[in-house]
Amino acid sequence: MPEPNLPTGDRGDAFRLLVVIPCLDEAPTVGRVVADVPRDIPGIARVDIVVIDDGSTDGTGDRAREAGAEVVRHRATFQEAVGIAIARNADVLLHIDGDGQFDPGDIPLLVKPVVEHEAHMATASSFLDRDLVPTMPAVKRWGNRGVAGIVRLLTGRRFRDVSCGFRAFSREALLRMNLFGAFTYTQECFLDLIFKGLTVVEIPAKVRGVREFGASRVASSLPRYAFRSLQIMLRAFISYRPFSFFFTLGTLFLLIGLSFLVFLGLHWLRSGGFTPHVWAGFVGGAFGILAVSTSPGDSWRSCFYCATSLSSSLVHP
Repeated sequence: MPEPNLPTGDRGDAFRLLVVIPCLDEAPTVGRVVADVPRDIPGIARVDIVVIDDGSTDGTGDRAREAGAEVVRHRATFQEAVGIAIARNADVLLHIDGDGQFDPGDIPLLVKPVVEHEAHMATASSFLDRDLVPTMPAVKRWGNRGVAGIVRLLTGRRFRDVSCGFRAFSREALLRMNLFGAFTYTQECFLDLIFKGLTVVEIPAKVRGVREFGASRVASSLPRYAFRSLQIMLRAFISYRPFSFFFTLGTLFLLIGLSFLVFLGLHWLRSGGFTPHVWAGFVGGAFGILAVSTSPGDSWRSCFYCATSLSSSLVHP
């Protein structure tokens, strides 16, 4: 019997797998990716392949059709892939890029935890196995580690690679997922599924660290990618953990406000007056007001009000 709250197929143990490949001007590689998708996978009764052509002008769609894929001309977002999988009643969605960075031969490794009821999402990890770590620019490696660290901080779970776009999802994960970031979905998936109590596992896989052809539209600018990814993760965290976020923010404002008030108090003890640092009292009081505004709990609010009152009494004795 499958474990509670884990994926099950609509036809017993015979799952239908939908492989979705987003593409934009990837004619040199998409045909090879489609052709290398395994058609005989344990636990899978049927394999369908859909290429989402995001306005390619280099014949990407033609190469994909020649290799045996169905081609859909549409904006290649992950939300679109999820919609196609749900509409076609797929039991498992396998998402893989068409740029040749991932080996389609590893698809059975990612599908296995899903069809065996061990996970709702299985993601390829290029850093889980040291022998498979790819060659890539140092800044990109550091960026991956930094983003993984943020996900660990927000979820309490450690993952080595949270930016890889090679993943398998159960139908339950697709139905319960709520993603709002249009820029990238990779990190938001972790937050969304983990906060909902679903199971996420990493599978070591060999990944090409540098694209063979072209450049990534999403990660073409690392500072922009980092900023947008952080924005998406923060929005997801606020949506699912509002108390934690605003409690932390309120506490931070309180500590900043108190530091200014302590500075002003020490100056008064040494000099017997507030001049010329009266400004510190106003700044401390302002941060106290911010703390009151963002604090989610009444217990902290009382502390914030006390800090504000103290600031007022120091400035206007």
